[in-house]
Parts: sequence; structure tokens; C-alpha cells
Amino acid sequence: MTEAIPDAPASWRTVRSGEFDIAVFESGDPTAETVVLVHGWPDTHHLWDRVVPLLNRRFRVVTYDTRGHGESTRTRRIADFRLAELAKDFYAVIDAVSPDRPVHVLAHDWGSVQVWEAVCEPGAAARVASFTSVSGPNLDHLAKWMRERLSRPTPRNIWQPFTQLLSSAYTFFFMTPVLPRATFGLIGSERLWQLFVALMNETAPSNIKLGPSFRRDIVDGLLIYRANIVQHLLSPRERRTDVPVQLIVAGRDIAVRPAGYDDERNWTDRLWRRNIAAGHWVPFSHPELLATATTELIDSLAGAPAARGLRRAEIGRVGAPFADQLVVITGGGSGIGRDTALSFARRGAEIVLSDIDLVAAKETAELIAAEGGVAHAYSLDVSDETEVAAHADAVIAAHGVPDILINNAGIGQAGDFFDTPATEFDRVMRVNLGGVINGCRTFGKAMAERGLGGHIVNLSSMAAYSPQRGFSAYATSKSAVFMFSDCLRAELAGKGISVHTVCPGIVHTNIVANTRFSGIGADEERRKQQRYDKIYRRRGYGPAKVAELIVRAVERDRSIVPVTPEARLQYHVNRFAPAAVRFFAERVKLT
Repeated sequence: MTEAIPDAPASWRTVRSGEFDIAVFESGDPTAETVVLVHGWPDTHHLWDRVVPLLNRRFRVVTYDTRGHGESTRTRRIADFRLAELAKDFYAVIDAVSPDRPVHVLAHDWGSVQVWEAVCEPGAAARVASFTSVSGPNLDHLAKWMRERLSRPTPRNIWQPFTQLLSSAYTFFFMTPVLPRATFGLIGSERLWQLFVALMNETAPSNIKLGPSFRRDIVDGLLIYRANIVQHLLSPRERRTDVPVQLIVAGRDIAVRPAGYDDERNWTDRLWRRNIAAGHWVPFSHPELLATATTELIDSLAGAPAARGLRRAEIGRVGAPFADQLVVITGGGSGIGRDTALSFARRGAEIVLSDIDLVAAKETAELIAAEGGVAHAYSLDVSDETEVAAHADAVIAAHGVPDILINNAGIGQAGDFFDTPATEFDRVMRVNLGGVINGCRTFGKAMAERGLGGHIVNLSSMAAYSPQRGFSAYATSKSAVFMFSDCLRAELAGKGISVHTVCPGIVHTNIVANTRFSGIGADEERRKQQRYDKIYRRRGYGPAKVAELIVRAVERDRSIVPVTPEARLQYHVNRFAPAAVRFFAERVKLT
């Protein structure tokens, strides 16, 4: 993960571009590769205040105030804001700061729009080594995308441009001569803007960094809309680039819908696309993600092995369904965990599996390796919060943040409540519920902070919604996992992380033979274990079938997954006739 350098000083100078003085700010290692950051409306170089420290350790970082903003020359002429003029400013800056080496660029909003203009000029690849575009399309490409869709008027092809027009409706207001200036002159305060942006991006208002000239910038910068929107949408040009382009596409962008980028492969030969669960102002809400994505692209272009996330983002790359994805599985030494690890590995995933029995975990890893897959085995007691935290740190450091987390580890227990010692009840809760919570708190938190979405699969049980005599500890633990998953699903929806609750019914795994029975002697416990193991074996529903349903749940984004016919039937009966379920539980004992 990219680390920040606190309080890194920045030098300041001006670069002449025609009749404009462009304020340029530089920091980091002056001998390293140069990364230029370009802001949009109504921001200044302060947009990047949380990103710059994350890049300073590795690169020379350059930011600048575009004309009409911040410390750069002011203007009230519409023609001065045309993209061709802004592209000239961009080239003037990079020629001044890095005349002998091409630069890498990270740009947002209108900053990205103007860099698109620049990189589509002839010879751009000799001056720009890479371009990471955030929430700012090429206007010509967007217009051609809309025309191409409308020329084939299917419901989908009509709906996509229509929703884009709705998202862009505010631009027509911005292009009127008087009203927008008057409106923002009255209500365009720093506090209101911070609250608005924070709400749209689900981030704290304190993360919204505005420059001291904000009240002027938000008004003067509006001319960029009048200077460009109509011209490019009505008369789009053929604009290709040889510069490698990385798109950061925010799923909750209020200005540009994700579908508007679908045809970018037509305009560049080297394209990466990362879809993220974020709003429009990604530099404020996800600075670490932008720094990491930019660094990974730069390193790859320099010849380093491409990071897993970058490989997955490459457009045109062909691979297995879960190629370049990291799957972390607890309880992977046997049963459902082992078969799930094998199922994902067969579909191209790299597997990190853990088990309290390290020998069993290594056996699973060897089975995966024998089929040509990649797996790493660890010893882990999921009930130990400290051990899980250390394990997560080690896994993330060695293999990266997982794309899919499967909290599978669990134990069985049976016996009447008053016969179940407190220590035994607590043990079941610590493993079955605590293990899930510990995994989500560590790996799940890292996934949420990364900002690239993902999947969390929590193994619950049919017992979660099937009250039974003699299963109070086990059923309580699994019911708690069910509700915890519901709560976590709601909490992570805005992060693009899906939470799947898998509820197996009667499935034959070694958990049955190892189930502890309270209130009886050792010989009777052994007889019960053998009896129920035989019943479950005869049922004929093995862990491989559960594993396939887990894979399907991730592929199809299913939230609740009852496994086996009886689990599905009981799920619906419990929803629509819970009194009948309780009536049966009071009169029938299965143990």
C-alpha cells in the first residue's frame, strides 16, 4: 500500500502559456519520474492535497491551477476555456517541468477532459507516458457513444444515453449566461459545497479540501461549460491516442454514467478500466486508491510484473472467470472449505486458505497445485481475535487485499441447553460467530478501504431459521451469523462489497463426526457421532455441491443462499408460517 510523507514541502513557480501565467507546485524526489495531477471545476490544486503525500515517496509530483482558477491568471472570456487552449497550458507545464522525459498524468473531472484533448494530439505518446482518467470523459468519445447507441434503438441503447442526459442536465443550466453565476454567487459557500460533496461521496466534510479562492473559482470556472459542451456533442471528432489510458470509473458518479466509457477501447490500444463504488469526487474520498492505481500502472509500464488488480482491469485480457482474483477461505482444510477452494482455483483464482489443522490446509493447497492452481496454506484459530488480525496483516502483506473473503470455519454442537456448559456454549459462539466477525473486521475492513468492491461469503446454516431442541448453541451462533450478515450487507452496500449468506442443510462433512454432544458420556457421544455421520452420508449431498452454489452466489450476486432442498423449503416456511416452525420445534427432538 502507498505510504504518505507527512508535511512534504512544495515549491511554487509560474509557467507562461501564451498570455497566461500558470501556477505550478512541485514536491517529492526531483530525480524521479514525474507525475502531473490536473484538477477540474470548481477545484484548484488543493483537490490533490490527500493524494500528493501518497505519491511523494516514489515520484516527483506536480500540480497546477488551471487558467481561471486559484493562483493562475484570471479570465472572463469564454474562448479562453476551450479545450484546445487548456491542452496548450497542459503541454506548457509538462515541457517546463520535464522537458527531457515523458510524464505520467492523473486527472479528474474537467482536468481529465482537457488531458483527453491533449493526449489525442499527434505525438502525445512521446510526452505523456500514461494517463489515469478519473470522472472525466473525452467529450468527442462520449458524443459518438451516444450517437452509436441511438443509431441502434434497442431499449438498452435508448436507456443508456437517456440516463446520461439526465445526469448531465445540470450542464444546460450551467451554460446559461446569468443564472449560474448569480446562483453560485449567493449560495456557493465553502461550507455548503463541502457538505454537498461529502454527501455525494459518503466521506467526511473535513476530507473536502478547497482553495482560498474557491468563491471566485466556482463562479469563474463555469465558463468551461459554455466553451465546450455544445460544440463537442454536436460535432464530435475522430480522436485516437497512443498513450496508455487507465479509467477510474465511479459507479455513483452524478455527472457521467459508467456506460458512457464502454466504447473507449475503440480509441486507444492500451486500456485499463477499474470500476469502483464511489461518487464523483474520488480524490477526496479515495486518495489511497488513486495513488495505488497510478503507481501500479507506472510500475507495469516500466517493466515490473503487473499487480493483480491492474491485470484484472486490462481491457481485452482473456482469462478464466476468476483469474487475477484473490480468494481467502477459513476452514479450508476439509469439507465445504476444501471444495470451495478447489472450485474457485479451477476458475483461475489464487487461493489463501487457513485451518486450525495446518496439515489439512497444506493437503488442500497440494490438491490445488496438482491441478495447476496457486494456493497458500496457513494455520489459524478463527476464534482468536489477535491471531486473526496478525494473520490478515501477513496475508495482505504477502498476497494483497482479497477480492473474495469466505468465512467458512465452524464447529458442530448438540445437547439440551441446561446440559451445555457455559464454556462449551461460549466455544461455539467464539468459533462460529466470532470467527466470522474476526474475518470481516480484518479482511473485510481492508477490502472496504481499498475501494474496489468485492464479495464476503459467510457460512450460516439452515439451523439459523430452524429452532430445534438440542441445538441451542449451534443454532444461536448460526442465526447470529445470519443477522450479522444482513447488517454488514447494508453497511457495505455503498462500498460495492456484496455479502452472501450461505445456509447449508443436511450436508455430509467431517463436522458431523466431530460434533460434540453435551449431557452424555463419551461412549454415547461416539455412538451418536457415528449414527449421524452415517445418516448424513446416506443423504448423498456432499460439500462439492455446496461449493458450486457458493461460486454461483458470487457470480450472480445472490444475498441469501439456502443450500439443499430442505434448507430452501424451511427458509420459505419460516418466512410465511413461523408459528408452524415453532410448533414443530416444541414437539419434536432430532438428537
